[in-house]
Amino acid sequence: MRFFGWQDGTKTLARGGGARAALLGGLLCLFCLLPARAEVQRRSLLTLDDILHQLDREARRFESLVAKIERTKVTAVVNDRSTESGQIYVRRDARMLIEITHPAPRTVLRRGDQLFVFHPRTNRVDEYDLSKHRALVDQFLLLGFGTGGSDLKKGYRITLLDEQTLEGKRVVWLELIPKAEAIRSQIAKIHLWIDLATWLPVQQKFFETGSDDYFEIRYSDVVRNARIPDAQFRPRWPRNATRIPQEPHSDLPTPHGFAGRRFR
Repeated sequence: MRFFGWQDGTKTLARGGGARAALLGGLLCLFCLLPARAEVQRRSLLTLDDILHQLDREARRFESLVAKIERTKVTAVVNDRSTESGQIYVRRDARMLIEITHPAPRTVLRRGDQLFVFHPRTNRVDEYDLSKHRALVDQFLLLGFGTGGSDLKKGYRITLLDEQTLEGKRVVWLELIPKAEAIRSQIAKIHLWIDLATWLPVQQKFFETGSDDYFEIRYSDVVRNARIPDAQFRPRWPRNATRIPQEPHSDLPTPHGFAGRRFR
């Protein structure tokens, strides 16, 4: 299985097969983080319907987000943890920028149906056309970022697990089971922790199907509805960078972090 957009230090993870699985696979690897310890305080006083209705209201108010992002890939069989970190900028008009600064610099830029991954060490830009998979891309890249409760219900079976204190924030902890078999064959479930003060994700955890491996993504120093100028989403790589268009069947990168098998 290969995980795109994120490379764990000097490691390159293996390939899978299938065009659609690459998408989710790609998707699952640009965006997941260090596990945070969450202290269970009590069962949530909110109902699941309360939460989903509030997410609908907050989705209408969402314009943008700026945050620090940290992704950890955990490979259970060898007890390996690989972490990357950087900054993420999201705007509701399908603009997204992730600047990975540690350990290996890399830039992931999404502008509508175009997605670019710039690798400074090789001065190479991988280019992807997301137009044929737009709905699937948005389902994962925007998970929790202006996603309404009604939209979540369309794609997932949702369970309210608990209300917790996580990193000093009151959060609700949701479990999402993908309804689509094609997705569920790759990602068994997703755990999502939502800050009750901002109604934005604090942490996401993606469990791979058929193994104990998972990704975690943590967001910190979150600023909601910050003014992000158009210039922030302009390409910043050298003009002489080698641009490599990726074929539709290629593994797709993931500005958040999804598993890297291909959809068939």
